[in-house]
Amino acid sequence: MAKKTTISVIKCDVGSLAGHHVVPKPILDIGEKRLKEAQKSGIINNYYVFNAGDDLELLMVHGRGEDNPEIHKLAWDTFSEATKKATSLKLYAAGMDLLKTAFSGTVRGMGPGAAEMEIEERQSDPIVVFAADKASGGAFNYPLFRIFADPSNTAGLVIDPAMAGGFKFEVLDVKENKKVVVKCPEEMYELIALIGSPDRYTVSRVWRAKDNLICASSSTTRLSLIAGKYVGKDDPACIVRAQHGLPAVGEILAPFMHSYFVEGWMRGSHWGPLMPVGLKNSRCTAFDGPPRMVGLGFQVANGEIAHGDDGTPLISDLFDDPAFDLARRESVDQAVTLRRMGEFEPARLSTEVMEYTTIDKVLEKLKDRFKPA
Repeated sequence: MAKKTTISVIKCDVGSLAGHHVVPKPILDIGEKRLKEAQKSGIINNYYVFNAGDDLELLMVHGRGEDNPEIHKLAWDTFSEATKKATSLKLYAAGMDLLKTAFSGTVRGMGPGAAEMEIEERQSDPIVVFAADKASGGAFNYPLFRIFADPSNTAGLVIDPAMAGGFKFEVLDVKENKKVVVKCPEEMYELIALIGSPDRYTVSRVWRAKDNLICASSSTTRLSLIAGKYVGKDDPACIVRAQHGLPAVGEILAPFMHSYFVEGWMRGSHWGPLMPVGLKNSRCTAFDGPPRMVGLGFQVANGEIAHGDDGTPLISDLFDDPAFDLARRESVDQAVTLRRMGEFEPARLSTEVMEYTTIDKVLEKLKDRFKPA
């Protein structure tokens, strides 16, 4: 069998400088140190450490497959050391996403989010990695639909014969822990009926229908469902393959030319307009936002992120581009409009979604005072 390469993006909120807005350099340095050691010892082939708002993001390329215990323990140990450093610096919410105390073979179900994809490398394999902050696990539903099912966004669905058979979407019901595969274009309406409710249904994987080639993989961790209470928003990551019978990189980025709404923002309890930003602006400020999305592009080559002669990974900061200025302007305008609503829906999430925040305590306090109307 052909040798396979695995791309793993594992993220965790281990503590932020001055509230919930950015990962400071000492924490990023721990990620860099740990992954550099892992590369030298052969656990991973190479890596890139970055942040999406207050989330530490570990991008690793290796040959160990998905859900590999060594890879996940490397991430867990990195987040644990970073939490100790964050605690010593009295950073805000140190170790917030570490919901368990002992590693159990995988970070899934323990708080950190993981998006992973195992591929057989093509002649050229462009990869786009997205990471969001102040957003729920369903934040990728809308763009993944646009990328892989909407011909008004992706011309290749009409023009490229290799894409004519459409794509299959794995949709996860995060409340019932069930999943279903829906094929587009035949079942487009059924797909929209599900993923139009991102609080419950999230797109976890996408395959090309004609040959089951893996195209996209996203993290689907719902922290509130693990902890049974609000402990922070899910802040998902997503890996998308591009070109050669798949959507072009430009088609993958096109949905982000306009802002769209995601669950999350302040205290994980509000709808917020997504703002695509370059890494230098990956920090959430006003009302802990607006929710941010970073996008990184790179090539996978011979089991590694393609790199320069000095070994430095070649990474393109895709949203650091004036092409997304309109989306950023829209995000600010929409954020101001929503904040005029205060704590009234639709600015705030619905009662059903709010059950893991303070609304349950309010209802408990008032339960004996409710009388038949």
